[in-house]
Amino acid sequence: MSSTPQDQDTVKVDLGGREVTVPKGGLYDRYRMDPDLDAIARDPRVSGVDFFRRLPKIKVDSPIGSTLTPNFYYTMSTARLTMLAPSKAIRTRLPEELSPLEIVPGLGLVSVMFFRYDVCDIDFYTEATVGIAVKPARHGKLGFLDLVTGLKNERLDAYVLSLPVSSDIAQVRGHDGYGFPKWVTGLDVDINDRRTTARVANDTGGVDLALSAATPTQKAYVSGERVGSLTSYTKINGGWHSTLNQTNVLNAGTTRSTRGVTLQLGEGRMSDDLRSLKPKRTIQFDVMTEGQAALHMPVPTSVPPRNK
Repeated sequence: MSSTPQDQDTVKVDLGGREVTVPKGGLYDRYRMDPDLDAIARDPRVSGVDFFRRLPKIKVDSPIGSTLTPNFYYTMSTARLTMLAPSKAIRTRLPEELSPLEIVPGLGLVSVMFFRYDVCDIDFYTEATVGIAVKPARHGKLGFLDLVTGLKNERLDAYVLSLPVSSDIAQVRGHDGYGFPKWVTGLDVDINDRRTTARVANDTGGVDLALSAATPTQKAYVSGERVGSLTSYTKINGGWHSTLNQTNVLNAGTTRSTRGVTLQLGEGRMSDDLRSLKPKRTIQFDVMTEGQAALHMPVPTSVPPRNK
């Protein structure tokens, strides 16, 4: 049987009974999540690997089979629009066990984020998300502190409504392994120190969601100087889990001005999710033109019932 160039460029791998294709000779094909950090450090796109040397990987059983965690992202960029939305609208989209993180009574925070992973353990991909900032499930009345650290990108707890991705392995790992609402679609993200653009396609190839903006002035950070965390809550097999994502910020900037920031809502799952939250206005635009991350596998967590 003759093989096509596409066949020659990819290999098939099994993830918990699901067959996916990955780039032949890519990081997943070569290392299966157990990377040679010295070899990766020689990639000109990677500014260093010291952040990862302090994070040993461990083998765990998961819905996608035995895997190593955390998943390392050696070079990545992100953009985030943070918006105010009525708590009443937010609560219609939250499981009853979770409560919105409010900036003032009756107003919560929602966000749209775009990600570009240039070098990572599961190879290049892009993704986008519509998420809700929630109160951490396991402590009491520290809401204002959570609000401040969340807006600074230091620590944030979230519930994700939609999370499209551009690759099959990212979809299977994210959906089956982490419990996230992931699907594969056309998804372009381009972030540099001048311009930030993104486009998420819908089922017919049209625009679901698109962003165009000037990139906020960037500030450089030494590796390890600014490490933020995002904890996401999902249900897996009926039980609550929390997923920790640690981000090592290397170049980033923030603006409160929305001048020149254009977010286009089209037709599709992301736009539907965002519209359902009835966002009032954008209060912050964050762009990280260079960063790194370690995404840990979900762990079971206790999420108490919401006080009504």
